[in-house]
Amino acid sequence: MPTFSYRARSATGEQVRGTLIADSSMAAARVLDERSLLPVEIEEVEKRRSFFTGRARRVSLSKVGQMYEQLSDLLRAGVPILRSLEVLAQQTTTAGLGRVLREVRDDVSGGDSLADALLKHSEAFPELHASMVRAGEKGGFLEDVLARLSEFVARQDALKNKFIGAMIYPCVLLVGAIGAVSFIMAYVVPKIRGVLEGQVLPLPTQIVFGISDTLRDHGLLLLGIVAVVVVAVVGYFQSAMGRAARARLQLRVVGLGKIYTMIAICRFCRVFGTMLANGIPLLQSLKISKDSTGNAILSGAIDEAAEAVRGGEPLAGPLAASGVFPPAIVDMIAVAEESNSLDKVLVQIANTQEERTARQIDFTMRMLEPLLLMMMGVMIAFIAIALLVPILRMSTTGLQR
Repeated sequence: MPTFSYRARSATGEQVRGTLIADSSMAAARVLDERSLLPVEIEEVEKRRSFFTGRARRVSLSKVGQMYEQLSDLLRAGVPILRSLEVLAQQTTTAGLGRVLREVRDDVSGGDSLADALLKHSEAFPELHASMVRAGEKGGFLEDVLARLSEFVARQDALKNKFIGAMIYPCVLLVGAIGAVSFIMAYVVPKIRGVLEGQVLPLPTQIVFGISDTLRDHGLLLLGIVAVVVVAVVGYFQSAMGRAARARLQLRVVGLGKIYTMIAICRFCRVFGTMLANGIPLLQSLKISKDSTGNAILSGAIDEAAEAVRGGEPLAGPLAASGVFPPAIVDMIAVAEESNSLDKVLVQIANTQEERTARQIDFTMRMLEPLLLMMMGVMIAFIAIALLVPILRMSTTGLQR
C-alpha cells in the first residue's frame, strides 16, 4: 500500500506531522479523522527505488539486526513499544530505516500488531522475521524473540561478509589478468607485428596475432555478444526452468557447491531451531523456515519432510531420504528428536557448521589465489614466447648473413 505524509491539526489546534499507510488519500483522511485530527495536507510519499529493478531499495540487514537488539533492550527497560519505535527512528543514521520505523510506529499506533506493521515493509523486514515477532507477541516473550533475531541476523551477516571478503582478492586478480592481456593484445601486439612483416611465423605467434586482430577489428561486436549472452542467461535463470537449473547448479558446482549447501543448511537449522525455541509448533516452524534456505531443491526436501511429519513420521528419516542433507547432520537431528532437545541441537549444528564452513571458505580462496596467479602467468608467458620466438629467429638470421 502507498505511504502518505500528512500535516494536520489536533483538537487543541496543535500542528501534527507524520506518515501513514492507506489504500488512497481518502482512506488516509479517514484514518486521521479516527485519530481526531483535521487533515490540512496529504501527499503520497514515493519510496526510493532501485534504478535497475524498480523495486523499493532494501534496508541493510545489519542495520535491522542492530535495531532488533536496541528495541529488545528498550522493551526490557519498560519503555512502551510506541515510544521505543519513535526513539529508534530518531536516532538511526540510516534514512531508509528511519522512514520505515516511523511508518511502523504509525501502523502500531493505529491498532496494528508489530508483526503486521513489519510485514508491510518487505524491503526491510523479511516475512520470516515478522512470523517470529508474531509468535513473540502472542506468547508474551517479544523481548527474547527480538534478541534472538538480532543474534541470528548478526551471524548471517558475518558469514556473508566472510564469503564476500574472501572473494575480493581473487576477483581483483581476475580483473587484473583480463585487463593486462587485453591491453597487450590491443596496443602492444599490433606495434610488434609491423616489425615481423614478411617473416614465416610459428603457430603460437599466429594465434596471438589472430586474437589481437579480432579484438581490434571486432571488439565492439564481441562486447555486444557478451552483453546479449549475459542478458539471455539472466533471463533464463529467472524463468521456471532456469530457476530449477540454478538450484541444481548452486548445490553441485565444483568447489563452491558444498560451501553453498552448508551455508543454506546452517541458515535453515538456525531459523528452525530459533522458532522452536520461541514456542512455534514444529509444522509451522518447518513451513516458515524452509524458505530461508534460498534454494528450491532444499526447500522441496524440507516440504516433503514436513508432510511426512504430519503423517506421524520422525523428521530425520525424510531428510536423510532427500539425499541433500549430510548424514552427520541427519544423525544429530535423529538423536535430538529422541531426547526432545531439537531446538538446542539445531542451533548447535548451525554454530558448529558455520565455523567449519568459514574455514572451508578460507581454504578454498587460498587455493584459488595461486591458481589464478598461475593462469595469469601462463597467459603472459604464452604471449611473450609467441612474440619473442620470431624476433630471436629474425635476429639470428640477420647475424648469419
